[in-house]
Amino acid sequence: MSFNNLDQLYRQVIMDHYKNPRNKGLLEDGNLTVDMNNPTCGDRIRLTLKVDDGKVTDAKFDGEGCSISMASASMMTQTIIGKDVETALNLSRIFSDMMQGKDYDDNIDLGDIEALQGVAKFPARIKCATLAWKAMEKGVKEES
Repeated sequence: MSFNNLDQLYRQVIMDHYKNPRNKGLLEDGNLTVDMNNPTCGDRIRLTLKVDDGKVTDAKFDGEGCSISMASASMMTQTIIGKDVETALNLSRIFSDMMQGKDYDDNIDLGDIEALQGVAKFPARIKCATLAWKAMEKGVKEES
């Protein structure tokens, strides 16, 4: 697949998550709630997680922001549900490395998250993409 076609596919995936967010809303029975914002862009998120026995059993988000921040939150919640906390934190580190243009373990299937790799070319948008991930990190680290 050519670079232009791949770039277009990635844009479509991002817009799909933005227009049809997965796990949008708040958990009534969540045991972790984290509020974060990106003052430079105006993005804000409330992330609610349910963590049982070291495993993320559910995750939802609410908030407002640009397409990148909201799509990333949708992708992140989809990715971490069912994962143990260590795996979720490792995925966050990999995502952060990808956003910074660093080498990362590309043997791990990141699913839709790979669509955000082009954000690394736009330093001003990296905080948008990582907002939900930083909220998740903060929540699970405070929990442990």
